[in-house]
Amino acid sequence: MTMGAGPARIDRPIFIVCPPRSGSSLLFETLGRSPDVFTIASENHGLVEGVQSLSPAAHGWESNRLGVDDATDGAVAFLRDGFVQQLRDRDGNRPTGGPTRMLEKTPKNALRVPFLAKAFPDARFVYLYRDPRETISSMLDAWRSARFVTYPDLDGWAGPPWSLLLVPGWRELDGRALAEIVARQWATTVEILLSDLAELDSERWCVASYDQLVAEPDEEMRRLCSFVDLPWDIAIEAPLPHSRHAVDSPHPEKWHRNTDDVLGQATVFASAAQRALDVFASAPRVDPIQTATPASTVSQTTRSEAGGAANASTAIDSGAFAARNSPGMHQLLESLGATLAITTYQAGKLLLIRSEVDGLNSHYRNLQVPMGIAFNGRDLAVGLRSEIVVFQNQPSVGQRLDPPGRHDGCFIARRRHCTGDIRVHDLAWGDDGLWMVNTRFSCLATLDEDHSFVPRWRPGFISRLVAEDRCHLNGLAMVDGRPRFVTVLGMTDEPNGWREHKADGGAILDVPSGAPVSTGLAMPHSPRWHDGRLWVLESGIGALVIVDPDTGRREEIARVPGFARGLAFAGKYAFIGLSKVREHVFDGLPLTRDGREELQCGVRVIDTSTGENVAHLTFEGAVQEIFDVALLPGLRFPELIEPGAPLADSAFFLPSEALVPPLE
Repeated sequence: MTMGAGPARIDRPIFIVCPPRSGSSLLFETLGRSPDVFTIASENHGLVEGVQSLSPAAHGWESNRLGVDDATDGAVAFLRDGFVQQLRDRDGNRPTGGPTRMLEKTPKNALRVPFLAKAFPDARFVYLYRDPRETISSMLDAWRSARFVTYPDLDGWAGPPWSLLLVPGWRELDGRALAEIVARQWATTVEILLSDLAELDSERWCVASYDQLVAEPDEEMRRLCSFVDLPWDIAIEAPLPHSRHAVDSPHPEKWHRNTDDVLGQATVFASAAQRALDVFASAPRVDPIQTATPASTVSQTTRSEAGGAANASTAIDSGAFAARNSPGMHQLLESLGATLAITTYQAGKLLLIRSEVDGLNSHYRNLQVPMGIAFNGRDLAVGLRSEIVVFQNQPSVGQRLDPPGRHDGCFIARRRHCTGDIRVHDLAWGDDGLWMVNTRFSCLATLDEDHSFVPRWRPGFISRLVAEDRCHLNGLAMVDGRPRFVTVLGMTDEPNGWREHKADGGAILDVPSGAPVSTGLAMPHSPRWHDGRLWVLESGIGALVIVDPDTGRREEIARVPGFARGLAFAGKYAFIGLSKVREHVFDGLPLTRDGREELQCGVRVIDTSTGENVAHLTFEGAVQEIFDVALLPGLRFPELIEPGAPLADSAFFLPSEALVPPLE
């Protein structure tokens, strides 16, 4: 490695930030194997707190928090010099001069992001996400082991010797149970860290997955090295060796030994946990690494045994989530020559379930809270947190992907329309363009060039257009290219008024007349007009239902083991999205009180002629809720490129006449 002339100076340092026991030592030790990175080979507790003005004592023993005002010239110069003196590369060599890439980590840095960002203006931050239950359980083990005591004689603290980082508000925890102390320590750290990261430019930080690091370390390292601009010249395989700070052998289910302690504090950390999950699901984009194929870093293939029963299953593992599918799912998609597209807003992913010769390929792309999806044969519209993105299929771009001949389509973002946070639900293509269900404003809407959205219809009982989600309008069925039926969770005109009667207040409305078609439903979703009949998912009981538009009579075709939402058809086959329920949202529904089989997240395929389940796909891990499903007929193995990815930046679609040479 060749270094520039002059003394070593820290250039674009990389700080791993996360709560304690999140796996930062494992990430630090693994990323430290890059040939161009230098570390001090240990945590910086003594180095930072050795600067008197940066110590907890200088801040009245309030916490380890450091802010912008602490980044004085003298303190920063001392730190820079201290780091440079101790830096070594993976082979133990000192920097030889010039720009030096430094990797640093200590859990206390989770409370120091503003300070570090000011002290090192070109710094990059990697937030390591790990399941909060695993992290809090490991923190409990650390406190009990007495190996991680940081402040043994903390004045005013009568509890066990203080371990790990010192958080703001620690004095209020004196006398509390250890489980509560640890839960609040974690939650306080996460809330502060995520707020601080949100203040940075998105180019300065990214999110790494502990699960992905453990499952696919080489892939995760190449992805992170791309973000921080480091080379990666070694191939590593799972399992990684235990970090030197491991209390005992890591295992994703190890936290269950502290189940009572952890779950007993759920109300303490639930809000921070949801916020962390939201950030993980919609993190700043990191370009996928282009290896043999763009799909290889985010796809896994499962082989199904030929002739297996519909309830037999094989597994797909994609790091943060895993999936099991029946052989029938592969056979069906293969026979249809189609790809199944799935959105999961909770995990922030659009999934493409693609068929290969010997199994299914599960491929995902990260999007910000993806909801409704609609495909018209060329354009794939996706509703996101505050915008609608229309991806256009450009097969010629797919031909540029490796290996040659594998991809029969490639979706690239062609239009992005900023709607604001309208809680978009169903999308549908009509004769006059794209229609959307604007749940927050209780209306159907379209788009134009001048407005956030154009309201086109609302239920007659909604007195005015306000962002109050008065009836939870959610589903849309098109007939002959026009909106015809919608679903609401309540015929109410008060903000969130539908929640009180969600178990039986749902209704299907006729759009042209505004009249109710059928009432008394349990959280209906996903109305569809197929084969001359009106279908709907009665989500609160997990049922696929046919509704007579003239009489309102309902006929149940099948029940499924989950909150049913997202419906697509291929002939007699109905593809139904399933979600695990969130107890606080779905409490009191028949689905949660009937004592049926364990609820699942995934997709069930129902033969509507018999009501039987003929195929399934079940998700585990990070994916808990499905919003929508759509079939992409004629596409067996398409790719979808995230907006702003390198391939999207270098693909151009021009009118044919633009390619004609000019006249001489």
